Amino acid sequence: MEKYETHKHDIIVIGAGGAGLRAAIDASARGASVGLVCKSLLGKAHTVMAEGGVAAALANVDTGDGWKTHFHDTMHGGKLLNNWRMAQIHAQEAPERVEELEHWGALFDRTKEGKINQRAFGGHTWKRLAHIGDRTGLEMIRTLQDRGIHSGMDVYMECTITHLLKDGERISGAFGYWRESGRFVLFQAKAIILATGGIGKSYKVTSNSWEYTGDGHTLAYDAGADLIDMEFVQFHPTGMVWPPSVKGILVTEAVRGEGGILTNREGKRFMEKYDPERMELSTRDIVARSIYTEVLEGRGSPHGGAFLDISHRGGDYVKKKLPSMYHQFKEFAEIDITKEPMEVFPTTHYVMGGVRVDAETTVSTVPGLFAAGEVAGGMHGANRLGGNSLSDLLVFGRRAGQGATEYANKINDNSLSIDDAEIEKAVKEMLEPYENPHGENPYTIHQALQEAMGEYVGVFRTHEKISEGIEELEILKERAVTLKIEGSRMFNPGWHLCKDLKSMLIVSEAIARCALQREESRGAHSRVDFPGYDDEKWGKVNSVISKDNGNMKISTSPLPQMPEELKSIVDGGYK
Repeated sequence: MEKYETHKHDIIVIGAGGAGLRAAIDASARGASVGLVCKSLLGKAHTVMAEGGVAAALANVDTGDGWKTHFHDTMHGGKLLNNWRMAQIHAQEAPERVEELEHWGALFDRTKEGKINQRAFGGHTWKRLAHIGDRTGLEMIRTLQDRGIHSGMDVYMECTITHLLKDGERISGAFGYWRESGRFVLFQAKAIILATGGIGKSYKVTSNSWEYTGDGHTLAYDAGADLIDMEFVQFHPTGMVWPPSVKGILVTEAVRGEGGILTNREGKRFMEKYDPERMELSTRDIVARSIYTEVLEGRGSPHGGAFLDISHRGGDYVKKKLPSMYHQFKEFAEIDITKEPMEVFPTTHYVMGGVRVDAETTVSTVPGLFAAGEVAGGMHGANRLGGNSLSDLLVFGRRAGQGATEYANKINDNSLSIDDAEIEKAVKEMLEPYENPHGENPYTIHQALQEAMGEYVGVFRTHEKISEGIEELEILKERAVTLKIEGSRMFNPGWHLCKDLKSMLIVSEAIARCALQREESRGAHSRVDFPGYDDEKWGKVNSVISKDNGNMKISTSPLPQMPEELKSIVDGGYK
């Protein structure tokens, strides 16, 4: 331990997006010593990419809204595979968390009466999304960051955590390196909160930025925690199509929420065919499959997508409500969305699966390891509703901070130890690519991985395709055992990719194996060979991934039993 730079805290939060910041704020407020570790720069979190709004039953626009309706919509959006208690807590606590954000300085759009304005979104019964134009996530991060840096936490930027350390069965710390210098760093902690986001860089076409390589999922898996429902990867229906340099960049659902219309190359509004009641405001899984089907059947736009048109709402309205989208298309695609349509196509966006956590405290199956936000599973079931991610990270970020602090307060400072041999093993693993004269290029393997996931485990899946994908992943895993890089550890992106590649291979295998196991179509998981629901066999279980003697084990576990009073809400069609 003496060899390496060491920092000691009660709690280490890995990830400085909305969930990580909210967790760190709460833990600091409760008197814990908190270290916030982020892979990139503070403020660069993926939360800033969330544009459309934060879902909370404030009932400012539609007075009939309430937590029961929000709970009902979330459960049905997730095709009833959600952890019901997480969905209940989320629906009940989201309004308070949004109002709290407002008290901390977030500047929301307003109704004429001065209340927080709310807009419609797919799958939500009422206008429920509180928003700041189409820059909601950016304003949330600004507010949380401002609150966080004044709360006494220590921030460690451009630091990648590569290994979690344990004392017996419980967490005792984390090990990683500074991305700038390549120097190793050790964090001693009683509790760790994972808030690392998603897995999108396992796919070629994604709305996710470079940080999203499944780090938290892999850290938890390697530490012995369960992952659940990894087959459910959300392909956001509307990513940019053209030009190729921006393919996959998100086109917010707010475009449809504000009245955008989807048409095919024949000029037909095709959502009438797939969901005539909700049309463009159907859930993301349905809209994504609909666009994909139109293109597959030869009715796609010139660049292989569908047309999304908001121009009928008028230039002033579009520029006021969707300023980011206006500038994004103007600058990147030379398209004026106030006058002409956008071309869109599904893009890998969000993973519903993640670390299995307790709904009340967010603790995983490993003592001292907590998770919140996209890295945690259960809340969204088989498909996430738009806007629920932002309220999810506020609600469960706070609960993670609370749960981790209560846990840490029970741990004696001197009772935890760190094994030097464990640290040396971590160091050896990280330095191996410098010692392999005949190893593989990590970039080549990453490119092959992305192509394989898009080809074999994409929007539509079959037993044959997924099986081919798993075979390809096994080959890539074998090739990735011996990676080769050159140069120093300073500013070396190839070295960074070696570690990220290991994470992406693990989460990709988890996705593929869960997708092969679930022989039905539910939410974001579409099996062409099993097109319907199988409620009897698959509607009552979570997929479970765990590590068993170094190998990936797949199984199922029954869903938590929902109380009768909540069943009546789910069955009652609340309006």
